[in-house]
Amino acid sequence: MSTIENYLAPSSIDDAAAALAAGSATIVAGGTDLMLQAGSGQKEYAPTLINIQKITEMRGVSLDGDTIRIGALTTITDLLTDEIIAEHLPVMATMADKFASDQIRNAGTVGGNICNASPAGDGIVPLLMYKAEAVLASKPNGSTETRKVPLDEFFTGPGKSVIQENELLIGVDIAVPPAGFVGGFGKFGPRPALEIAMAAVGLGGVVKDGVISDVRVAFGAVAPTPIRSAETEAALEGKKLDETTISAAGEIASSSISPITDIRASDWYRRHLIRVMTEEILNDVS
Repeated sequence: MSTIENYLAPSSIDDAAAALAAGSATIVAGGTDLMLQAGSGQKEYAPTLINIQKITEMRGVSLDGDTIRIGALTTITDLLTDEIIAEHLPVMATMADKFASDQIRNAGTVGGNICNASPAGDGIVPLLMYKAEAVLASKPNGSTETRKVPLDEFFTGPGKSVIQENELLIGVDIAVPPAGFVGGFGKFGPRPALEIAMAAVGLGGVVKDGVISDVRVAFGAVAPTPIRSAETEAALEGKKLDETTISAAGEIASSSISPITDIRASDWYRRHLIRVMTEEILNDVS
């Protein structure tokens, strides 16, 4: 069993990066995933535990020119009421409304949902659809540096990502979607709350005169990581959203994924859900 020897609560990104540079550490924010995983033996705490909740610069949503920054400590509840999200990234609010329960939304953070790297991470799906970039901070040579990683290159497997031991996810950056951009989010589970999705879809694009362009399609819980579906995007790009196009896109979506059969759903059922939810969102935005 792991033993925590040091507890740190930095109040700045710089201090947190310095603490991570000093050696192996476990980062805790909302703890809604971490505490359960540690309690079940799925994860072990490092000797140093770093609580980042006091880093206020990592919480909230801001707009700088054409770039939206969602801080890693922004809670799921924050997404429901933020004006920038409502105006520019409404699919994030739709996802938040379907995310777990009020108690978990109040504690769970956007950064934690990303770093947990679950194939079924609800918050990751619309972020992929919005072409988000993860912003990582580290202090390798005495000064704090940042790098950006497109979220569709961030995940390497179930529970795994490109983030290094000395790096801290401080937020995600998203370019303001173009005028006319519309989208939707759908997930399915046996009950509406406190349930891991069997399948999830985030889909958006610019719709003008019934034709969709700049198409982005993301899926969750149907591959080893949350994914963008290039095949589905290509099937829709520049097409009129009529019955034929929507039906074809649903079929391509269901064939473009690699779901597993487990205790929650079969391969066939996950493919069925992806097809149905893809078609539902396309009908809603057409």
